[in-house]
Amino acid sequence: MKLLTATLFAATALVATNAMANADLAKKSNCLSCHAVDKKLVGPSYQDIAKKYAGQKDAEAMLFEKVKKGGKGTWGAIPMPPNANVKDDDIKTLVKWVLAGAK
Repeated sequence: MKLLTATLFAATALVATNAMANADLAKKSNCLSCHAVDKKLVGPSYQDIAKKYAGQKDAEAMLFEKVKKGGKGTWGAIPMPPNANVKDDDIKTLVKWVLAGAK
């Protein structure tokens, strides 16, 4: 029983740490200047993005390209600038986090 409790505690801590790390990565990568988890700022909320692309097989690859190269027209008139200075691995991590509801 103690082993099960310790394992559950460790798993919970790991999930919480990953979510916090991804939020920190979003802040470090300047994403939070235009996006928030649960409300529209300049761009859509991460939760709205997750809802829009839920179940789409190509969503991860498509969003990677939009984050890397920028985009316009999907969420309104304001374009998203390219993020060429953000590492590809960081973009992949952020996109997965956003598609999971930024939790």
